[in-house]
Amino acid sequence: MELSAYRDASAFAALQAEWNGLLKRAPIDCIFYTWEWQKTWWQAYQPGELLILTCRHQGELLGIAPLFISDNEGGRTAQIIGCVDVTDYLDCIVDEAALEPVFNAFAEYLAAQRPDCPRLDFCNIPAASPTRRILPDMLQRHGFSVSVEQQEVCPIIELPRDWKGYMSLLDKKQRHEVRRKLRRAQGYGHPVDWYIVNGSDNLDEEIAQFLRLMASSDPHKALFLQDEGNQRFFRAIVPLLQERDWLQLNFLKVGQDRAAAYINFVYDNRVMVYNSGLDHQAYSELSPGIVLLAYNIRHAIEQGYRQFDFLRGDEPYKYRMGGRDSAVMNIRAE
Repeated sequence: MELSAYRDASAFAALQAEWNGLLKRAPIDCIFYTWEWQKTWWQAYQPGELLILTCRHQGELLGIAPLFISDNEGGRTAQIIGCVDVTDYLDCIVDEAALEPVFNAFAEYLAAQRPDCPRLDFCNIPAASPTRRILPDMLQRHGFSVSVEQQEVCPIIELPRDWKGYMSLLDKKQRHEVRRKLRRAQGYGHPVDWYIVNGSDNLDEEIAQFLRLMASSDPHKALFLQDEGNQRFFRAIVPLLQERDWLQLNFLKVGQDRAAAYINFVYDNRVMVYNSGLDHQAYSELSPGIVLLAYNIRHAIEQGYRQFDFLRGDEPYKYRMGGRDSAVMNIRAE
């Protein structure tokens, strides 16, 4: 196993042609692990020293550990690129046929670096990922003390074949509420409709409208958008994902007014609800956020997607709409 360590951003250009191909051979293929996401995040934030590890066997790329090192309260710490606020799942990218030898090579290298970087803090690891099981064992073999704890949850709907099947997932009260809200929207005094942004729309204008609704929906989101790095990342990643056909930016319109919005990612046969926006002062009696969410779920079913993933956070509405918990883990070692 040949291990290489890249310590500057030239790594992204060097690995671009192979990165997503390796991801297709990994146990979990996720938009947050793609070359596009990882490179854009790094360009926007650059919170420390880049350290991208690769493993090859006879020239074939078998593993990528996209890391960076930062100075934290507990000392210099290696983390996965993307951690933590704007990226919901993180992992190493490893060929499923070579998990143990690759993770062993990564652990051996990280152990050799302990005098310079004594701590590891790998957040947002899906509970279903083999990383949760294999990496801690390999790290312990190389002298690390390791803890693995549940960090958060991502409520997910396993989508049925039709809308009737979806409604049967909800309890009686919530079924009634969803039907009532949809009927109210259909009989509202102004036309209520929704649309997904496509190539014929002005994407810059649509992004601006989404950011307006996002800031209006929550003071914490408004504060988040005041951060220059967050703005830079958001404005870079949205058009890139639209170009790749992985973006589903959509709005609920009441008459000519945009009343609610979602940014979803459509990748690997699932929809991931990344963020939302809502004008609480307009059309509140219509429940525009829930109406648009119901339209999103129905559209996902009609398209034959297998999952509707609400991503990190245990907000009650996710469970009312049928979400069931999937855990994300934190692996710490020193």
